[in-house]
Amino acid sequence: MRVVCLISGSGTNLQALIDAKARGELGVADLVAVISNVAGAGGLDYALDANIPTEILSHRDFADRLEFDRALMQRIDHYQPQLVVLAGFMRILSNEFVAAYRHRLINIHPSLLPKYKGLDTHQRAIDSGDTVAGASVHWVTEALDSGAIIRQTEVPIVPGDTAETLKARVLDAEHVLYPAVVRDISLGVVTP
Repeated sequence: MRVVCLISGSGTNLQALIDAKARGELGVADLVAVISNVAGAGGLDYALDANIPTEILSHRDFADRLEFDRALMQRIDHYQPQLVVLAGFMRILSNEFVAAYRHRLINIHPSLLPKYKGLDTHQRAIDSGDTVAGASVHWVTEALDSGAIIRQTEVPIVPGDTAETLKARVLDAEHVLYPAVVRDISLGVVTP
């Protein structure tokens, strides 16, 4: 199964996928390309170290969201992926983009959806007095962080947690969850 990953930042979830592939734990998924909308994204180095082709396509070079999304779709389609994985891709995607990859586009979100869509998820969980936080992998739809949930993992919120300490533990859990979901999609265990 050909997989293209989209990133914007440090790429720790991408590295988790690369590591899982190296250990033989990514099923039949093959990471065929990494595309970033940010030239200095740290995840690009992880991809290069793993000999995965990389591309940079800055959203700042386009007049609007749709123009960028259409150019991005051309770059993605060049690799003919069966799955597009958002691994810290910090862009809201147009309806046209989402429709083009329906049932082939997944995202990981740092909350137990449907709670805390959007940003600042860790602080919002703490402020609400929650005892657990976590991460969710979901199919991407036109509505932000609202697609069908594939799988979730819980992380306890402990006394004295800050948004940063909780974020670090949730991120560790994401690094286990995301490769497992990609593996299961590649093996047909998970389907849309």
